[in-house]
Parts: sequence; structure tokens; C-alpha cells
Amino acid sequence: MQMIIVDDEAHWVDNLSMTKPWHTLGIEQVHKAYSATEALQIIETNPIDIVISDIQMPEMTGLELIERIRRRDKKIKCIILTGHSDFEFAKTAIQHSAVDYLLKPPTDPELLGAVQTAIDQLNAEWELVSSLERTQYTLRENLPLLRGQLLLSALQGQRLPADEWERKLKSYGLPFSQGDCALMLVRLEEEFGQYKNNGQPLIEYAVINMAEEIIGEFMEVWGVKEEHGYLVFLLQLKKRAADLGTEGLLEQLSVQLQYKVKQFLKGSLSIVITEWFKFPEQLYDRFRQASAYFRQIVGDEREFVMRVSEPGEQAEQGPLDALYTPPSLIHLLESGHWEAAEAKLMDVCAELDEKWPESWEHCMEAGFLISAAFSNLAHRNGHTLGKLLGTDIEELQSGEAFSSINKLRVWSVSVLSKLKEGTSSEIKDIRSLYVKKIQEFTDKNLHLDVSLRVLADHVNLHPTHLSKIYKIETGEGISEYISRLRMDRACHMLKTTGKKVYEISTDIGYMDPAYFIKVFKRQFGVTPQEYRDGKK
Repeated sequence: MQMIIVDDEAHWVDNLSMTKPWHTLGIEQVHKAYSATEALQIIETNPIDIVISDIQMPEMTGLELIERIRRRDKKIKCIILTGHSDFEFAKTAIQHSAVDYLLKPPTDPELLGAVQTAIDQLNAEWELVSSLERTQYTLRENLPLLRGQLLLSALQGQRLPADEWERKLKSYGLPFSQGDCALMLVRLEEEFGQYKNNGQPLIEYAVINMAEEIIGEFMEVWGVKEEHGYLVFLLQLKKRAADLGTEGLLEQLSVQLQYKVKQFLKGSLSIVITEWFKFPEQLYDRFRQASAYFRQIVGDEREFVMRVSEPGEQAEQGPLDALYTPPSLIHLLESGHWEAAEAKLMDVCAELDEKWPESWEHCMEAGFLISAAFSNLAHRNGHTLGKLLGTDIEELQSGEAFSSINKLRVWSVSVLSKLKEGTSSEIKDIRSLYVKKIQEFTDKNLHLDVSLRVLADHVNLHPTHLSKIYKIETGEGISEYISRLRMDRACHMLKTTGKKVYEISTDIGYMDPAYFIKVFKRQFGVTPQEYRDGKK
């Protein structure tokens, strides 16, 4: 756990943070803040669990700080320290759900006891959130979505080990086992077109329910809508219906589904069903085969029930699988998963080597799609592929890059490396631009609010992301930069202007001159006036 101690009196912060045995309570890190504003900046960029704060502080009181924290994160536990036993303070602290209200100086048992109470409360809350019962409830609430996504991923080509299938089928409450299954693909015909803009999901849901009702008497039914608009049902014969046999049963049930949908939903269905196959090993291949039947049927033929025949010997030609299996190459490039993208390219070339070593067409197909993905990435980043690749573009223009599998492998990996290098350089340039914008804005507006939130809004980034970018690029935190800039400017003004200390305090963003003097002295060992007088 992480904790922060907030007080404008530095000795209190330093003493409490460094002299107490926090590690014995499981506190891994104790942050220090000498103002509420500084505390908020630290809280925005660190996973703080517990806040110990003084009440009386300049700029923002401890109670105001707690109120701001509550807006951001209701789980953070707050403990109040004060030198005043004021009932109104205590009442307000309770209203803001403070764990405890301690008078300065607290004894060690009081302080450690309050922090232990906060830890106990946090543990109890997170145990509830992560409890098995709550997880199981959430799982039950999301089961239809999870089940649909599992089947859809398998239809798209995602392969899972046998033990992983068993685990997921059991976790999702799916009464399927590895073994004989069949697929039924359903296409809703044009009568349902009237629902495209309003109510189509309800119609699809109704068809799925009717299929489960009709077929579910004899078979386990697992349905989902796939990306091309077909409703796909995975079917497995129930044990009690095993003596009925499978010959002709699925056709009969499919015709019955067509009839009931026409009777009650006033629309027609076309259905393709497969032979029985081994699930899950053959699922993807049989789905591809069944969906291809719909593409092969042309003209006005509709409202049919067709069984896909058992596949014979593998044809001399066939589709290239690795390039189309999710995640796509374009997706990997867009998300910056460079290693996975390179692995994808290697898989494509390995499949070409294994299945189509003599097929120039397959090599050309892969080359065109790979170069299209590369071009897409370049254009999204405001470049041309030719500019990024230099002389490598000549092999693409001449077609030499696709003339053999090995040339495609070498060319595509080389281009991927250049794209990665160019993108990394661009990211660094973008980070430098953000740093420049932040420093220019801070320099001009130091007398105003230059909190992390304000700076993040200025450059349209999330505060946490901006803080990380700034730290990576400069080596210091934004709050450290602002504090250093304020002190540097204060020193310059003290030496080169005749402004009063309180005027300088306002000019550099400290509304309370007394607080400015305290911060300055903590930094330099002398007051601003002593510094001006040359005592340092």
C-alpha cells in the first residue's frame, strides 16, 4: 500500500514519514507533500491508498483536500491531524468519511492505530469486490456476452489448447464436450430488411430463442451472430437423445425452425448445416466450408436447407489462413505490437513454405495485403510509404518483393523494422512537443493555476499520461519542475527588482506570502529578504 502525509509544516511531514515503522503495517511507500495542491498532484500520478493531512494549511485546508479527493476516488482513506480540538472540524471530517481525527502531536499508538484501521477498511472493501461470490455473480450477469465472444473467436480462427477449452466450457456453464458436433448457419432473408435500422437485434435474438426452443429438445445449442451477419449455431446431441441417431434429424429441425419463423416473425430463413465433425479441432475449417456455400449459391435461390457434404481430399489450391486469422496485421501495427506483427509475418511465410511453395499467386496475395497494411500505417501517421522506406520501396514498385517467399520474408521484416524506427522517432518528437507546450504555458502562467489537471487539459491528455510523458522526456516530475521554476524566478526577482516579497509571492503563484517564505527558506536555508540582502 502507498500513503501520503500532507502538512505545510515540513518538520511534521519529515518526522512522520521517516521515523515511524510504517513497513510493519504493510505500507510500501510514504509520499511527502507540503501543500494540498502538491498532494493532489501526487495523488493523480500515484496509486495512493491512505492520506494523513493537517487541517490548517494555506491555499487549501485539509478538509477541502479531502473533499477534492472524494470527488476523484471514494476508496482512498483519510486521517485528519490538527492542533485544534474544534467540534465543527471533527463533524466536517466525519461527514467526509475520515477514518480518524487526531490532535497534534498524536501518540504512536494513536497514529499507527488509525492507519491500521484504514488498512483494515481497505482490505475489507477490496475483499468484497474480489470475493468469489461477487465474481461469480458478475460472471453470471455477463455470461451471454462471454459465451458469444468465445464461439465467435473460435469461428474467426483462434486456436485454444484442449485443456483451455475444457476450462472455459465449464466456467461459462456450457454443456458441451469435445467430440461430435455440427454447425448450422442461418441467413435472415430480405423480409427482415425492414428492421435493419430499428429492431434487427431483437429479431435476431428471437430467432436464436426459437432455435434453442426447437432444437434444444434434442441437442445442446450455442448460438452467436458472426461478422458477416449469419447466425451460427454449434450443436451437440444430448445423451438422452443419442438413440434417435443423427441421420436426417438436423434437417427436420431446420425445416421446423424455418416454418415457425415464417409463421410468427413473418420472414424467411436460408440454412446451411454441416456434417458432424470433431469439436473443437475441426470447428474453424467446417465453419469456413459452410459459409463458402452461401457465397456459391447465386441468383434468386433462397429459403433452402442445404447440407454441406463431407470434404474430400484437399484441393490443389485453397485459402491462405495465417494472414486472416485474428488479430489482423493492420490491428497489430495500429496498436504498436511490433513483436506480434513480426511473428504474424513469420507465420504467413511459414504457411506459404508449407502449403504453397510453388504458388506465385499465394505469395502475391500475401505481399499485396502486407504492403497494404504497411501503407495504411504510414498514411495514418501522415507519411507516405515511399518516404519511410527509401530504396526499399523500389522492390515493392517492381513486384520483386513478392517474387519468392524468401524475398517476401526479408522485405517485409525489413520494412517492419523501418516502420517501427520511424514511429518510435515520431513518438519521441511528440513527447518533446508536449514538454515544450507545458513549459511555455507554465512560464507564461506561473502566477495562475498551473496544476497537473490544468496542464493536462491544455494539451488534451490524461493527467497520469502527461505526467509519465514528462518524466520520461525530462527526468523530473511536473511538480518538481514547477517548484524549481518558481524558486528560480523568485531568486531572479529578488536580485533584479525592487518588488516587495508579497508581490513576488503573488507573481510566482503563491497566494499566501507566509507560505512562500516558508517554502523558500526550506529550499535555500534563508528567508527571501535575507537572500535579497546577500546573506546567502
